[in-house]
Amino acid sequence: NMTTTTTISQHDFYGDDDGDSEGSVYLSVIENMKEEYGLFVWPCSVILAEYVWQQRSRFRGSTILELGAGTSLPGLVAAKVGANVTLTDDSSKAEVLENMTRVCELNNLNCNVMGLTWGVWDATIFDLRPNIILGADVLYDSSAFDDLFATVSFLLQNSPDAVFITTYHNRSGHHLIEFLMVKWGLKCVKLVDGFSFLPSRKASLLSGNIQLVEIVLSCGKSAA
Repeated sequence: NMTTTTTISQHDFYGDDDGDSEGSVYLSVIENMKEEYGLFVWPCSVILAEYVWQQRSRFRGSTILELGAGTSLPGLVAAKVGANVTLTDDSSKAEVLENMTRVCELNNLNCNVMGLTWGVWDATIFDLRPNIILGADVLYDSSAFDDLFATVSFLLQNSPDAVFITTYHNRSGHHLIEFLMVKWGLKCVKLVDGFSFLPSRKASLLSGNIQLVEIVLSCGKSAA
């Protein structure tokens, strides 16, 4: 007996203290609670989406790739503020990819949706040239870290000035993350507590020790 419970959650982003008159962004996300897969807006996703909103001038006009997007909230915010966005999740998860397409339609956003499995080099990955790679809660299964970092490293080498921005629960074993960053020629250029920039109205609904980190290539291969 397979039950599917679908809910639509509402997410809003509005003005901050820098006198920005851009008003606000409202997004609806389809969440699915199903036995074989779950699609939820996790706390890491809320925090990364808020970061995208607060840094929106940096995202406007940029080419963005979200890895392991699931409900895709950070990528949707980027699209709303004028980025060119590709949302990806595991190629084998047809239902997740279909849900991403439906969420884009629901929000009248024109994002590219594609399957991208970490550590697998199929033809599509060679054409991706993102300025910013997003990943919310992609560092939860340590057995997948190596494939994830291999993929991130490859994408950053394709776009040497690009950056990978990810939010993760600190339980993920930061020493392993640091080791793999060294292994794959990456370095951290910014590390902040996820709650440090989250509005209190959102922070009060979340818990956990969530870090936001910006990662770049460490080998100085960026174009002169």
